[in-house]
Amino acid sequence: MTKVLVVDDEVSIASAIVYALRREGYTVEMVGDGQEALDRVQTFKPDVMVLDVMMPRLSGYDVCRKLEDQQQRPAILLLTVKNDIVDKLLGLELGADDYMTKPFDMREIIARVKALSRRRVSDSSGHLSQDQVLIRLAGLTIELFSRMVRLDGQQLDLTPKEFDLLVLLARNPERVYSREALLEQVWDMGFAGGTRTVDIHVQRLRKKLGEMQGVIQTVYGIGYKSTETP
Repeated sequence: MTKVLVVDDEVSIASAIVYALRREGYTVEMVGDGQEALDRVQTFKPDVMVLDVMMPRLSGYDVCRKLEDQQQRPAILLLTVKNDIVDKLLGLELGADDYMTKPFDMREIIARVKALSRRRVSDSSGHLSQDQVLIRLAGLTIELFSRMVRLDGQQLDLTPKEFDLLVLLARNPERVYSREALLEQVWDMGFAGGTRTVDIHVQRLRKKLGEMQGVIQTVYGIGYKSTETP
């Protein structure tokens, strides 16, 4: 069962989110500040964290920074009253997987948590070819059902957005994607700007790919592509 940690110092908002998610069948816990959130991640091990930005002790941004290199890091949905694009991009650059501004519709919170917690790719027909289940690129094996990436048999620990970014690039080796196209298709952000988010996620993904980081290549002045011959 999917576990969700709700982190917000506004008890009324946090309680409402907890109630809605529990009605959907999620296992949910709630904490009221950033430091307590970091402590609870170690014991509760949530799959998704709904994380407010403005909190005492540690902000949501601080929590993202401290979780950046942690193994089995939860997917993060940031909540804030701010609606400035700079704040939104900062959250994404720090490793958040999604972003919502207050006030919000509870149905949208539930939909976004469901999207972040989904670890399997379904097909309504129930019949998938091997090409639809696996993507192979150089020494990488990408398993779409389990959302796992293996490098020479060893599993890599990728965030949801890192996985989605790798899948998009790996599906079409040598196809060049502009940064704007990657923002739109991976982050569902339909605007021309703020492409630093893409660059930062590519840097993190390359770091995790280690000696195989060359499978993702920079096309200067345009964006990125994947290649079978790094």
